[in-house]
Amino acid sequence: MAPQLTDNYMFTIAERLTSAYDRIAKAAKKSPYNNNVALLAVSKTKPCDDIIAAYQFGQRQFGESYVQEAVDKIAQLDSYSDIIWHFIGPIQSNKSALVAEYFDWVHSVDRLKIANRLASQRPENKQPLNVLIQVNISLEEAKSGCQPDEIDALAKFIANAPTLKLRGLMAIPAKSNCYDTQIEYFKQLYACFDKLKTQYPDIDTLSMGMSNDVEAAISAGSTMVRIGTDIFGTRT
Repeated sequence: MAPQLTDNYMFTIAERLTSAYDRIAKAAKKSPYNNNVALLAVSKTKPCDDIIAAYQFGQRQFGESYVQEAVDKIAQLDSYSDIIWHFIGPIQSNKSALVAEYFDWVHSVDRLKIANRLASQRPENKQPLNVLIQVNISLEEAKSGCQPDEIDALAKFIANAPTLKLRGLMAIPAKSNCYDTQIEYFKQLYACFDKLKTQYPDIDTLSMGMSNDVEAAISAGSTMVRIGTDIFGTRT
């Protein structure tokens, strides 16, 4: 049986979601791309109660970064069959089978080895796994993501794998509080996305932007933003 939530608990999550939806709508209205921007609620480290509270307010897409924690949540919330689960963290080879089996989307494919493992490990009775290629757009040595010049080869493999579905690109640029710096990185990623669309017209998702840079990301063409702390509070 699902945990019972107090009205006050529900109101807190609902209030934060309302604020996030409003923030996205205002930014999208000002964006030259006029995108319909999706909200991915990043629920990593948060309990199932929080996810249920967001679900009951209408949120359906949730992002997780830690494989075993996420698999446990997916099992506990199995009755919520219309939740769409996104894996957004780095993928270790020894955990790729779980990602392939349990998730609907993966945002963090950055090398052929992982793409190949996901393709071979995706259960045949499931729809193709929606894949975003993670790009290291700010070229940070310690950050995951392929180099921009590696996108084409990776995209070709994913697009031709019957158990995978190429949906677009994702990036986590270098953190900055400067709007001009934020938007410069996002414009670079959009240029990669725009180029990729000339080869694969069906791709439709550019996952960029988090709590501190939503406005810049949407202004530069984001179609999906990933917000966690502003919805669920500080992570533990």
